[in-house]
This record gives sequence, structure tokens and C-alpha cells, in this order.
Amino acid sequence: MPTTTQGLPTAGLISIKDRKLLLAYSNNRNAWYLPGGKIDTGETALQSLRREISEELNIDLDPQKITYYCHISAPAYGIVPEVIMEQDCFLYPLTETIAPGNEIADVKYFSQEDYLREPIQVVGVLQVFERLEGDGLI
Repeated sequence: MPTTTQGLPTAGLISIKDRKLLLAYSNNRNAWYLPGGKIDTGETALQSLRREISEELNIDLDPQKITYYCHISAPAYGIVPEVIMEQDCFLYPLTETIAPGNEIADVKYFSQEDYLREPIQVVGVLQVFERLEGDGLI
């Protein structure tokens, strides 16, 4: 029986266009996630976000346009024993051209309804959709 062993600090990008949320398809996990990733030792969440988005989407985020939005805690999809992802999420008005990096197969804007039709839904992404809907952003 898996047990929760640790927290995994991460940072995620929330970009909304036409009331849809930008998600990235991870080749490693075969699921759609918020762009972003693990916070390395010595990094702040904001530094991690900028590094991860540069690596994943080939975009240099303007720090003046990044706004902290929320924190979510959810099981990290596909990791056994179970690890709890602790993710700081940041809003960003994305206008830059996205060029997915090595670990990202695709990026796409999803409505909540579209995401629920996917064969795999990640708990953390579902939490973000619920929060955005509750705040009237999607």
C-alpha cells in the first residue's frame, strides 16, 4: 500500500486565453499539466517558474508581468510511492510565441469541459480549473 512520503515543491504557469487554460503535454508522464516544474535547491518559486518556462516553452517571462495566484497541494501524478505536489501558481498574460522544448510534446488551451474529456486528468490541474472558475477567470 503506497504511503505519502514527501512534498514536492513546484511552480506552475497559469495563462488564460478566451477563458481557456494553457496546458502542456508531458512526454514523460503522458498527461496534460500546467507548464512549469520542480523548484531546485536555492531557487525561489518565481525563479523556478522562469527557468522551467524557458526550458519547456522557450519563452523568457517578463518578471514585471508575473502575478502570484494561488498555492495547490495535490498528489503528483504517476509517482509511487505517492508524493504530494506543493505548487505555487502564477498568472501571466502570455503573448509570446511558444516553441515546446524536449520534454513537451504539445501545448494547448483547454476549457474545463475539454480537459474533462481527456483520458487522464491530473488532480492539481482539476484544482486549478475549479479555482479559476470560482474566481470567474474561466
